Amino acid sequence: MARANRRDVLEDGEIQVVHCINRCVRRAFLCGKDELTGKNYDHRRELIRNRLEFLAGVMGIEVLGYAIMSNHFHTILRSRQDLVAAWSDDQVALKWWLLCPARKNKDGSPAEPTEFELNQIRNDKKGLKEKRQRLSSISWFMRFLSERIAKEANKQDECSGRFWEGRFKAQVLLDDAAILACMQYVELNPIRAGIAKTPEGSDFTSAQDRLRDLKTAAAECSVASLQCSGKAVPNTDREEVPVSERRQFDAAVEHGANAGWLSPVPLEPKRQAVRAKKTERRASNKGFLPLGLGEYMALLDWTARQVRIDKRGSMPADLEPIMERLGVSAELWVECVVNFRKWFRSSVGRPKSMSTHADSRGHNRAINISSSRRLFAGG
Repeated sequence: MARANRRDVLEDGEIQVVHCINRCVRRAFLCGKDELTGKNYDHRRELIRNRLEFLAGVMGIEVLGYAIMSNHFHTILRSRQDLVAAWSDDQVALKWWLLCPARKNKDGSPAEPTEFELNQIRNDKKGLKEKRQRLSSISWFMRFLSERIAKEANKQDECSGRFWEGRFKAQVLLDDAAILACMQYVELNPIRAGIAKTPEGSDFTSAQDRLRDLKTAAAECSVASLQCSGKAVPNTDREEVPVSERRQFDAAVEHGANAGWLSPVPLEPKRQAVRAKKTERRASNKGFLPLGLGEYMALLDWTARQVRIDKRGSMPADLEPIMERLGVSAELWVECVVNFRKWFRSSVGRPKSMSTHADSRGHNRAINISSSRRLFAGG
């Protein structure tokens, strides 16, 4: 069956969470070690990660998760048209200049724009409206990402032609259960491929970034033992932990030096001070799951063990409530994470979410519904 047209999946003007995949041409290992030639291109994975971080700080797109493999990469992105609509014309002009500078420094970075150059962008009302729309477009985010990497790689190899297999593939995630399943599928890619044994050992993944951020928080707070929980407080007697230290730990976890550009996991941080804090490293501080970071990481660690050793152990009692809360079948969880792309096509969600989405797009509602009913027991 033909792949769904991307314009039928992505919708400008809507806040959407989308799983995007792009592969190197002929699926060659152009971002890792090529066993055929012996060349190592691992530095390009760092290039992709840095570009993701840059775009997250400029565009109205939030990066929920990512994994960069040797011949392809995954991103989970959320478009935030609501935020971009509130940006001033000055902000839009400056952000667009950073993405498409008319002048560059010797190192290739955008040169400091003059007031005249910014006025050229601001005074073109029709063009400014179009640029504002593009700043919250997942398609344009992927274009700015993939095009830059392709140009840098071709420059390094002193060649021309395609670097990517084609335009990216997209899969819209309709609810929190779908986001959770896709996040774990993406972050466990290195383990499924046999190149890593643990989430913290999975290089160039959002899981590794978040775990590094926790270590940074521990160092900043000078606390020997930490419990990553929904409240994100030290793993000591909570009544004895000073409020100032809790706030310091909250700030370090939510806005640490390493992973502050990624969207935080908890949907709404419990501390108002954290929710209100402004950051230039990402579009907003809004999370994406009704789980604490600790709950998410505990589930990821357990799932990784099942994937790695290919032996289905029973789910710990403390993880079962997470499945129940999201209406996800615990029995089929690991199978879904392993076969996520096979089970679902252009959209993922609970049966009700998928039916509503199909009706709004005029799609065949039968597609993927059977897989959805198997996994999302809560409907």
